[in-house]
Amino acid sequence: MSGAPSPSVSPELKSLMRRLKLGRLLDTLPERVALARQHDIGHLEFLEELFSDEVTRRDTSATSVRARAAHLDPAMVLEAWDETANITFDKAVWSELVSLRFVESAQNALFLGPVGVGKTFLASALGHVACRRRFSVHFERADRLHKRLKASRLDASYDHEMRKLIGVDLLIVDDVTLQALDATATSDFYDLVVERHRRASTVLTSNRDTSEWLAVMADPLLAQSAIDRITSAAWELVIEGESYRKREKPTLGSMAMVPEAAHAPRRRSLTS
Repeated sequence: MSGAPSPSVSPELKSLMRRLKLGRLLDTLPERVALARQHDIGHLEFLEELFSDEVTRRDTSATSVRARAAHLDPAMVLEAWDETANITFDKAVWSELVSLRFVESAQNALFLGPVGVGKTFLASALGHVACRRRFSVHFERADRLHKRLKASRLDASYDHEMRKLIGVDLLIVDDVTLQALDATATSDFYDLVVERHRRASTVLTSNRDTSEWLAVMADPLLAQSAIDRITSAAWELVIEGESYRKREKPTLGSMAMVPEAAHAPRRRSLTS
């Protein structure tokens, strides 16, 4: 492809590319043509690189859509985890979980440890990995999940909401048993666990050891049955150390980059 000047993209070619839904290739086409000429790249290799750009773009876009639909925090990705944090956990177990073999085998994972050590961050990062691997994911805090299910009984959408939760490939429930579960919430927890048992993967994060869960659930029989099922097919990642949230605390150094307007006193409301 060397020797001749770079051809401009004709309106006809642009129209054809858009009809084939390849219009976004036009964003990188000039650069790819220039590189092909510089490095004497053949036509087939040129097409391979061009289409590779489009596949990467579509994969990235689809992953972002899945992550948003899953309600995952976009900042809590594996690449953003601070390895210098004074936090310990079994790296071999973590590596196994990141492989997602547990999702393929419909197993569970429990992230256990005190407040602030990064359980939510790691569980969310695992959700992002699953989205990249094209698994369906749903992330929700336990208290909000139970409130939402209770509210769904009022508008007859309960069965629909439960089907969605049961059907997702990876369900991540954050802060399980942080608050006491009444009879309705305990029943919902039991139903979710039973329906997903050996069919789909569930990740739970908790500040309490599993031996303490029974005490905060209203129905001991349903609770014991659910706990036994969830733990019998679960990997445990016990996380210990200093609070990871301290690393997000603002400092004078970080505030130096904030625009001056951000430090201006707030104007009082007319109604105050």
